[in-house]
Amino acid sequence: MQHITDKLWFPNVNEATEDGLLAIGGDLSVKRLLLAYNSGVFPWFEFEEPILWWSPNPRFVLFPEKLKVSKSMKQVLRNQKYKVTFNKDFKSVITECSEAKRAGQTGTWITNSMVDAYLKLHELGFAKSVEVWLDEMLVGGLYGIDLGNNVFCGESMFSKESNASKVGLITLVKKTKYKLIDCQVYTKHLESLGAEEISRDMFLSYLKE
Repeated sequence: MQHITDKLWFPNVNEATEDGLLAIGGDLSVKRLLLAYNSGVFPWFEFEEPILWWSPNPRFVLFPEKLKVSKSMKQVLRNQKYKVTFNKDFKSVITECSEAKRAGQTGTWITNSMVDAYLKLHELGFAKSVEVWLDEMLVGGLYGIDLGNNVFCGESMFSKESNASKVGLITLVKKTKYKLIDCQVYTKHLESLGAEEISRDMFLSYLKE
């Protein structure tokens, strides 16, 4: 693991620690964030921590063709209880994600500086959001990075109603042409939808296509 300063670079991802920590420091500028995602690296740190950069091996991903939709979820989708939109309210989605309470976490890693940085990426067309609505109320959603290489780098999701975030993710997979959804690290929730672990090298090969 290395310390980085103002110079725009990252160490080789093979230098990451066993748990995936690659570097500390730097900034959240647009150029550095784009370099990070194109290199298979992402920021993940809590309030008052320095910026931490990660590149885990294995990588947790979802191949769209392997998406698992349960019978109960198929019924939820058929009922059309929720309305799904794309990039209609990115700021509200990332704000809700930052405020969502998560098991095992005392605070949020989506700090104010992270929100500001991803809003800039959204304005430039790189950060995308999916909104899930119930009677004109935002009840779920997710956001991530689209580098224009058929890979969607998922960052975070939230849900205020049962299955709302699942509806958002399933709709993203079905209504877009991504070859790969990057889920970063393992979660049981995403595994139930078909996500799996692949080697970091395989993940990087998709980024370079």
